[in-house]
Amino acid sequence: MDTREQLLALQEELRRLRAHGQRSVAVDESSLEDLRRVVDSLKEEPADTMAAPAAFAPARAAPVRASSRPAGSSLPPVPAVDLPAGDKRVRWEALRAQVLADPVCRARVYPGKKIVFGVGNLDAAIMFVGEAPGGDEEDQGEPFVGRAGQLLNKMIGAMGLQREQVYIGNILNWRPEMPRNPDGSQTGNRPPTAEEMNYCLPFIRAQIEIIQPKVLVTLGKTAVDGLLGFDRFKSMGAARGAWHDYEGTPLRATYHPSYLLRQEGLTSLAAKKIKRDAWEDLLAVMEKAGLTISEKQRRYFL
Repeated sequence: MDTREQLLALQEELRRLRAHGQRSVAVDESSLEDLRRVVDSLKEEPADTMAAPAAFAPARAAPVRASSRPAGSSLPPVPAVDLPAGDKRVRWEALRAQVLADPVCRARVYPGKKIVFGVGNLDAAIMFVGEAPGGDEEDQGEPFVGRAGQLLNKMIGAMGLQREQVYIGNILNWRPEMPRNPDGSQTGNRPPTAEEMNYCLPFIRAQIEIIQPKVLVTLGKTAVDGLLGFDRFKSMGAARGAWHDYEGTPLRATYHPSYLLRQEGLTSLAAKKIKRDAWEDLLAVMEKAGLTISEKQRRYFL
């Protein structure tokens, strides 16, 4: 990974932390010194080739290399979704076929990778909604199969359920594009833009319509923004801890598993509170869905 890609990855991580409500990060002096050296080295490059360092410049679209995807960020009008008559399986299969054949989705999936559609029990009482696929997800064509997915499985298990008993989807059906290495591999992840989310929202809304869960659980602020509105909450902390309404379905917002993974190994009171808050959200979901909650589960800690 070259210097610019490292800075882009740092920028993405800072954006994600901010989206989840974190307003500060601890950085030791040696790391600051390393960052100063990187910035100084970039300043020495010719003006027409120098990119402003991510930590000190306004956010801008990352350049895309070695990609066969269309140039530009403008997307076509939001697609219409017309579900056929029939049972849940018939309607879900028709929707899945539409998404997998959608020309915009297909154009934004790098050769050899897959469009990601929701999976799970079509009669699930609980439906989880995340933001977008990552590297593992676009390889397998299934949401939440990487490290964050393993933690989500653990969380679902702590609720007394199995992954196959719930439904899991994402706001976006393709992995948001970042700079590519010469071999075509992608470096880092970023949250989807509002334009990207708006294009795919009809697909996740149609999945909710088909599943008709008793409870919706959004994982991370991006998912909250997608389902409840981009300007409704300033931070994840403002969104979680209370019930919201999505077209008549109770919705609970909680932290994305990837954010919880970043708390692992941290012993601060803040990190412990974040994990406990996430579990409190899931306890509330269990109660709303009519699941039995044991005393052991009430004392459980993620």
